[in-house]
Amino acid sequence: MKNYKGVIIEESLADASVLNKVKILSTKIEPVTDEHKTPWIKQWTMHDVEIEADKAEEIAEIISKSLDTTHSAWYADFKNEAIHYVIYANKIFNIHRDKKEEYRSATDYGISIGIPDYQVDFSDYIQKWERETQ
Repeated sequence: MKNYKGVIIEESLADASVLNKVKILSTKIEPVTDEHKTPWIKQWTMHDVEIEADKAEEIAEIISKSLDTTHSAWYADFKNEAIHYVIYANKIFNIHRDKKEEYRSATDYGISIGIPDYQVDFSDYIQKWERETQ
């Protein structure tokens, strides 16, 4: 199985030590705007990461326990060609990438805990899927 790739926003982590357990491929810093809905911080430090296939479950668990829940809800995600992990605080979705209904559950959960729907990137995946299957 291939390694996973995804993004972890450093400011989303109450405990950033998980970043020492993944391979950081690149980092982009984005100033916070009103659209981010995170006015208590000045920037998002977005790390493109690679996670070894045999460590995916372990890393997902660590991220789930490390996400900051003080101000807002956050998520992180990573995927390979077959599986997409969508990780919230204390909740992990292990999605088979060809299963629309699994994406729907992960998206609905994210919105239900206060993440704006446009920030739940995989909601676009569902909309694309629905257009293609109509």
